[in-house]
Amino acid sequence: MNVSLTPQLEKFVNNKVKSGRYNSASEVVREALRLLEEHDRFRAQRLAEFRITMDERLASLDRGEGVDGAEFFKTLEREEGT
Repeated sequence: MNVSLTPQLEKFVNNKVKSGRYNSASEVVREALRLLEEHDRFRAQRLAEFRITMDERLASLDRGEGVDGAEFFKTLEREEGT
C-alpha cells in the first residue's frame, strides 16, 4: 500500500522518526492509525451513552415528568438575582 502525504504531514512523520521514538515512517503511521481507531471507539461509546441518556430523558417526558419551561426560566432568573 502506498500513501500520499501532504508536505506538512510528511515533515511531521520525518520529525517523529528523527526524534528517535520511532524507527521508521511506517511505525509512525501505524501508531497514528492505532490512535485513530482508539478515538473512533471512544467516540462510538460516548455516542451510545448519549443515546441511552436521551432515551431515558424522552421516556421521562412521555411519563409527564418534565418541567414547565416558563417556570424553569422564572426560577433561574430568581436564583441569578439573589
